[in-house]
Amino acid sequence: MAKYVGAHVSASGGVFNAPLNAMAIGAKAFALFTKNQKQWTAKPLDDETIGLFKENLAKSGILPKHVLPHDSYLINLGHPEEEKRQKSLEAFIDETRRCMQLGLDRLNFHPGSHLKQISEEECIDRIAASMNETLSLTEGVSLVIENTAGQGSNLGWKFEHLAAIIDRIEDKSRVGVCIDTCHMFTAGYDIRTREAYEATWEEFERVVGFKYLMGMHINDSKPDLGSRVDRHDSIGKGKLGIEPFRYIMNDPRMDDIPLVLETIDETIWAEEIKLLYGLQA
Repeated sequence: MAKYVGAHVSASGGVFNAPLNAMAIGAKAFALFTKNQKQWTAKPLDDETIGLFKENLAKSGILPKHVLPHDSYLINLGHPEEEKRQKSLEAFIDETRRCMQLGLDRLNFHPGSHLKQISEEECIDRIAASMNETLSLTEGVSLVIENTAGQGSNLGWKFEHLAAIIDRIEDKSRVGVCIDTCHMFTAGYDIRTREAYEATWEEFERVVGFKYLMGMHINDSKPDLGSRVDRHDSIGKGKLGIEPFRYIMNDPRMDDIPLVLETIDETIWAEEIKLLYGLQA
């Protein structure tokens, strides 16, 4: 099995441009927003756009399972106010349907925030209920929960949060997780030494399970271990350094899933992709 590294590329001008932008940086995987991530609604995808996306994806040689679409940052499936949760849920269902139309099999999202108005438990219940409803109204797309840095009132920074959400999902065949290396580190999980790396992933396996790992965001971190602050850095330039990425690139548990850069300097993404592949033994 092989590694599939890419980046979160622009879909500016139309989603069909994303595979071409991925090709241009030598990516074997990519992430994209299927609509403007700063707006609640977007005009539906038309047949021409869908056709062009599929055509360009085929041209790029990147498989649909190595594409990790990301939902809008406005969405909060655990919102304490029912009306606002409902608005988020409707937007999320629309995002999932867009993935279905594009022939993509996973949608990455941040679980949600309690906004210090409800308990973590209640927020987790709301997130899971939103996911269950989305799953019942869609097909073929897995909902991929991203771990967070734990900034503010965001849930999902502990492996236990991810496990608690998955536990409440009715159709577990369509749920997964995406682990962001920067978020993982600033949430307090160390991966800088071989020992720490193995210990952290053993904990992940015990609490969540590798069978749910459907993608990773490959980012170095500006803040330090356990700072609960979400600020990415270029590979090898931050507090993580280069070694954790060497471990990942040689770890068979990360085979055949999208490994997506969201590092801060997109002008060096092509170099970073080469750098990561160069770490393989």
